[in-house]
Amino acid sequence: MGLFLCNGCCTAQPKVDNSVSGELQLDKYLGQWYEIARFDHRFERGMQFCKAQYTLRDDGKVDVLNTGIKDGKPKEAKGKAKLTDNPRILRVSFFGPFYGDYRIMLLDTDYQWVLIGGSSEKYLWILSRTPKLTDEVRETILAEAVRRGYDVNKLIWVEQE
Repeated sequence: MGLFLCNGCCTAQPKVDNSVSGELQLDKYLGQWYEIARFDHRFERGMQFCKAQYTLRDDGKVDVLNTGIKDGKPKEAKGKAKLTDNPRILRVSFFGPFYGDYRIMLLDTDYQWVLIGGSSEKYLWILSRTPKLTDEVRETILAEAVRRGYDVNKLIWVEQE
């Protein structure tokens, strides 16, 4: 039990720069995003054709619906996100009262692509409004991730339609 409490409460600094800055116009961020790439983690392992849908709720929180295909079968995960004092950090939960950081580290000015991190170097996602990125955009995002200390060789490139 003590180990669990320590893991939940310790504030060890990440080995990467997952800082955020800037504003977020939530209404422009809402809607559908395609998952272009991600670091491997157990809750998405083996998933392809992944999408995320963000919808504003009446209480000001955001409904999150993640969908994808695993072993030829459709899968979905429903969660919620709440805003924080920093507009580019959301707290997201798919498992009851447990929330994790959703850190918007790099966002296209037209809200067409985004680089997302978590509270540690274990989490990294690239999302886009379209199923594919141009080479130029992909290189821009990867360069930023490398600058921040992420190992982009660990990215899994998600198959999309």
